[in-house]
Amino acid sequence: MVGGVTVDTLFIIINIAVLLLLIGLLLYMGRKHVSFSKRVFTGLGLGIVYGLILHYAYGTNDEIVNESVQWFNLVGTGYIKLLQMIVMPLVFISILSAFTKLTIGKNFGKTAGLILTLLIGTTAIAAVIGVTSAVVFDLDASQIVSGDAETERGAYIEQRTTEVADRTFPQQIIDLLPGNPFLDLTGARPTSTIAVVIFAAFLGFGYLGIARKEAGNATLVKTAVDAAYALIMRVVKIILSLTPYGILAIMTRTVATSDFEAIYNLGKFVIASYVALIVMFAVHLLIVSLSGLNPFTYVKKSAEALLFAFSSRSSAGTLPLTINAQTTRLGVPDGIANFAGSFGLTIGQNGCAGIYPAMLAVMIAPTVGQNPLEPMFLLTLIAVVAISSFGVAGVGGGATFAAILVLSALDLPVALAGLLISVEPLIDMGRTALNVSGAMVSGVTTARVTGELDKEMYNESLENQTVES
Repeated sequence: MVGGVTVDTLFIIINIAVLLLLIGLLLYMGRKHVSFSKRVFTGLGLGIVYGLILHYAYGTNDEIVNESVQWFNLVGTGYIKLLQMIVMPLVFISILSAFTKLTIGKNFGKTAGLILTLLIGTTAIAAVIGVTSAVVFDLDASQIVSGDAETERGAYIEQRTTEVADRTFPQQIIDLLPGNPFLDLTGARPTSTIAVVIFAAFLGFGYLGIARKEAGNATLVKTAVDAAYALIMRVVKIILSLTPYGILAIMTRTVATSDFEAIYNLGKFVIASYVALIVMFAVHLLIVSLSGLNPFTYVKKSAEALLFAFSSRSSAGTLPLTINAQTTRLGVPDGIANFAGSFGLTIGQNGCAGIYPAMLAVMIAPTVGQNPLEPMFLLTLIAVVAISSFGVAGVGGGATFAAILVLSALDLPVALAGLLISVEPLIDMGRTALNVSGAMVSGVTTARVTGELDKEMYNESLENQTVES
């Protein structure tokens, strides 16, 4: 003990003090008017470096690190909570506002159809890429050693199977509907976001009806909605201004607590996963390019949202950034951006619902004597992946949910999915970023096809576009 304080407590205080100093550095950069993008990437770099220092100074499971991380979470997890706080109000008011501003109106069916087609279509492509990667890298679940953690995870997955595996496709569609919109506004269900979109769309069509027959009431509704929209967007900008500090704390925690030995032992699966994720991201860029837009501009302007999705592993938490990137940088109208971002949370997630379950199915199939290269098996797998991508939650656990649906539909043992628990966080980072990219690409492409994309904003220099104005 030193002056009544234990050595462990002293080290924890030092760790917290270092994080506060790094936050202070980011604050100083802000006062010096360093660009928002540079501060975000600085926060990422500092978080990785500080996380590595903690990792090698103490070890992954050291009590000092675990206790320090609890304090780091005040910044990192606190930031994610603030983002989640604004998700439902943002989705609701933005969709409703799109109707009062007549930015959707008659194009509603075409817009929603295009977004859904892109999300589900790219998920099917992602499944093909996942299958190809698993075959090229010769992944086989029987080669993975199972320990206590893997066994426990397998048991948990089997337990969840009884809850979700028997959900038919019509039942999954019904789950998207807002039986109690006020409950869904609390985010109580995995499909609450889509339910809120549907509820807001009904109110929007109701407003259009009033506008045709009751001009006075329509004016009052529009004024109230516009005022609420302005208020919510101001809150969004306040929260987004905290991004550099949130990413710093999240990356520090992630790197400091990662099990590098487990990652090394399952290195082939990790590499195969990221190869598939990178190839699918290239497909996203190809879609943007085929739309007549510069894919490198898309990368630069979506980088902050993708970076946060990567570090936070939460598509739902990233939604405000996803929408902001589309509306203030990529030139996508509010209505399309919100539909694409909201639908992308629970439908057609390219990483969690596309690549991941497809790779698992190919890995696990040989353990039950199924040839994963059999044409009928592959066609069935791709179809099941596309259909099962409806209703996948945009929060932690969405990939597990998708894997259960796909493996159960193919009569494959779901418990074997638990073998990858030690590398799940690392892989989930890339999966989440790809999910968010898929949502943004669907928004950009839809706006381009419908002729509603602001090309001047899309091509404008990034330095002139900030989230803090």
